Amino acid sequence: MTATKTPIFTGYQWFIIAVLAFLQFTIVLDFMVLSPLGAILMPELSITPGQFSHLVSAYAYSACISGILASGFADKFDRKKMLLFFYAGFLAGTVFCGLATDYKSLLTARIITGLFGGVMGAVVFAITTDLFEMQVRGRVMGFVQMAFAASQVLGLPIGLQLANAMNWHAPFMLIAGIGAAVFVIILIKMKPVTAHLAIQRKVSPFRHLWMTLSRKRYLTGFAATVLLATGGFMLMPFGSAFTVNNLGIDLDHIPLIYMFTGAATLIAGPIIGKFSDRVGKYNMFVAGSILSMILVLIYCNLGLTPLWVAIVVNIILFIGITARIISAQALMSGVPDPADRGAFMGLNSSIQQLAGGLAASLAGLIVVQEESGKLSHYPILGYVVTVAMIITMIMMFVINKMVLNDNNSAKGAPVK
Repeated sequence: MTATKTPIFTGYQWFIIAVLAFLQFTIVLDFMVLSPLGAILMPELSITPGQFSHLVSAYAYSACISGILASGFADKFDRKKMLLFFYAGFLAGTVFCGLATDYKSLLTARIITGLFGGVMGAVVFAITTDLFEMQVRGRVMGFVQMAFAASQVLGLPIGLQLANAMNWHAPFMLIAGIGAAVFVIILIKMKPVTAHLAIQRKVSPFRHLWMTLSRKRYLTGFAATVLLATGGFMLMPFGSAFTVNNLGIDLDHIPLIYMFTGAATLIAGPIIGKFSDRVGKYNMFVAGSILSMILVLIYCNLGLTPLWVAIVVNIILFIGITARIISAQALMSGVPDPADRGAFMGLNSSIQQLAGGLAASLAGLIVVQEESGKLSHYPILGYVVTVAMIITMIMMFVINKMVLNDNNSAKGAPVK
């Protein structure tokens, strides 16, 4: 008689993975769509590269503030209610972005969006950690991170086509429409997530916030997050402008680059997540970091480049970045105690946003746009990002050792 193999996930767990992935899709797309719109926004709104970097960093700074304020309360409520509250505010902010008419109104809208959207990632990862064991979190993160790839395959090309065919307001309205449907599904189908309430600490929210912020174990995780954020945020703001003005690729072909890159990472994400559970999350992080460093140095030093070369370079670079994100998030989920998950994830998200905002602002100071439109000093960004990645590998080694020791003590067996 053949034994029936037990499924890795239940039907409801698959539903949670899917709905969180769709939710992340809207959040990631809202954030990422601003970068490729840069080539349209800068001339249309008559803004400088420095001002455009402020549009990117405004989201990060406001997300940082809201994340800190919400962290002390994050473990005091049903996580589903937290999810719905902040998602509603995020969707409202996205609509305001679509209604903006100048630099100041768009900047204000980005701040509103960040105040709510910045907390969303923390709530999503707290729910993921509550509902899934460490042994399968690599797989879960791999599926949830498909949102990044899906935003490139579907969201960014469609958004840019809408912006080219209609105006730059259209992509934000598209995101708000998709998000509204996701909101209704969560409201109706998702069960309350309240197991953490039974073990919450009997202290005030502000005391809980301080305890989480000052604990040495958590400070190690926060330090690693600062370095993790530096890489992505420094390169992201000027991606489309660099592609058009330095690589010499027409604006109409940018959606094609995002589409092919996203398709490759969409396939690679679940595979990377599965292998990170098998070979070890830190091993996968190191492999992704080495690949990313090589490609960052190549990318930032490119001159006029054929379209197919730009596509290949972007695909390999994003596969490396995806490996870093999935493995790092799975490892980081093992840092906080169950009673502190919401607070830790909230603070961690805030620190990530703050570090990302500073990195984006620093990138705006380094990069200079010449009269011809070409961006100068771009290779310097590559060198800074590479150094940050090297230091991050050391930090993540410490975190990996800490998480493995915890799992060995609790279960008497190693957990990858």
